[in-house]
Amino acid sequence: MATQELTSKSAASTSTEKDLVGGVKSTEGATTLTGRTGPSEPAATRGKTSIADVVVVKISGMAAREIPGVHDMGGGLSRTIGAVRDRVPGGRPNVGRGVKVEVGERQTAIDLDIVVEYGVPITDVAHDVRENVIAAVERITGLEVVEVNVAINDVHLPDDDRDATADTRVE
Repeated sequence: MATQELTSKSAASTSTEKDLVGGVKSTEGATTLTGRTGPSEPAATRGKTSIADVVVVKISGMAAREIPGVHDMGGGLSRTIGAVRDRVPGGRPNVGRGVKVEVGERQTAIDLDIVVEYGVPITDVAHDVRENVIAAVERITGLEVVEVNVAINDVHLPDDDRDATADTRVE
């Protein structure tokens, strides 16, 4: 099997670029899907679709927040800055806070930083978040999600909300 791989790699490296069937180009072992051109081709195959990182970030952030037990997302500093930003008139909440992605042509990998509610089983929340994010990203973008890494950064305690609103000086 190792000799077969070497043979195919050496054959690919001798031809610099070669058009294959169906608009697929092979360049030294790398394969890229390109659209077909011409009026005789079906409309759906003409052109190339690329998906920006921010699209996957927003989809992942929304899907993770839908899970019961997820209180917030992001690390301590990003949550603090986000809380200030949310209170500014005209400011919008950042659904991408706590989400990092790597997007390729066909696959994506996602890292999530999450704050969970006190008392919920963390492993269950992480499992549910992972399933929901993978389902949403694959359904909406068509990309294959190779991994979703979930980091639990904090636990939200019931007393945390009361302390934040109790020390207001102006009524």
